[in-house]
Amino acid sequence: MPVIGTGIDLVDVPGFAQELQRPGTRAGSVFTAAERSDARSPAAGSGRRTAEREMASLAARWAAKEAFIKAWSESLWGEPPVMDEHVHGLIEVVQDAWGRPRIRLHGEVAKRLEGVTVHVSLSHDGDAAIAMVTLSRD
Repeated sequence: MPVIGTGIDLVDVPGFAQELQRPGTRAGSVFTAAERSDARSPAAGSGRRTAEREMASLAARWAAKEAFIKAWSESLWGEPPVMDEHVHGLIEVVQDAWGRPRIRLHGEVAKRLEGVTVHVSLSHDGDAAIAMVTLSRD
């Protein structure tokens, strides 16, 4: 499976939290109900999450969406973009029963990336959340 794109994104969690508090912000409208629920729920073995941990989880999911867009853009190097950069709502970070993340694509993004596998890694610590995405051709 050849790698066709990579992307990484780092998010300042307090700044992201402030952005979510602003009325009408784009960042607040791109998370699915499942993403918000996953960010609120305790991960396997981690106990109860605090509001700060929930915000860090959402920031990591935002980073994953941004990293995905960067990886997709890299895969198109030398070609014009096929969609604008406001596709965050079509990129969903899901998790399995053990909290391991995956990216699920929807709509036009899913159609354009048929035959592509998306690999994602998320992390957050303190005031930083980070995600890395790699795209490979099946």
